[in-house]
Amino acid sequence: MTATKGAPGRIRIIGGQLRNSRLDVPELPGLRPTAERVRETLFNWLAPVISGARCLDLCAGTGALGIEALSRGAASVQFVERDPRVAQALRDNLSRLKAAGGQVSTADALAFLQGPPQPFGLVFLDPPFAQDLWSSLAQRLEQGGWLAPGAWIYVESPRAAAPTLPSTWLGHREGAAGEVRYALYRRAPVVS
Repeated sequence: MTATKGAPGRIRIIGGQLRNSRLDVPELPGLRPTAERVRETLFNWLAPVISGARCLDLCAGTGALGIEALSRGAASVQFVERDPRVAQALRDNLSRLKAAGGQVSTADALAFLQGPPQPFGLVFLDPPFAQDLWSSLAQRLEQGGWLAPGAWIYVESPRAAAPTLPSTWLGHREGAAGEVRYALYRRAPVVS
């Protein structure tokens, strides 16, 4: 998928303080920004919980999800992007927009999740579709101490392939747009 509406290589923030701001998007193979319509639906779902949230944008790409979260009142977003060019474009966009609270790590998502855990209340899980990383990333998030009690997890995947996710992730809402399936999960309390 290429950048939606607007000039090629640019996408727009659709809500909050940065509404209508444009993000410059490097034109690289496999970079697939989340469509505006999907982001609008997702953030309508998240409206009651986004204010003050600590977020993790894993496999951040353009950072559209995390920047949208900052725009709508999230306290902080940790962006993780392995491609140095994409990570630099993300840093440049955060700086240009004066979006406080965003921190970018240039790292592979699986390697990042091997580090010391920090629990997040909201995680965006939208890995490159060709790499089939949903299940392994989900397991590391769940078992590695990266999810706060009652955390929300957004998962974007191909419509035809539902990923295997931890049983503690309870489906809250889902939808589809074109070839993309998007779903919001709530982490159930872990009973010991």
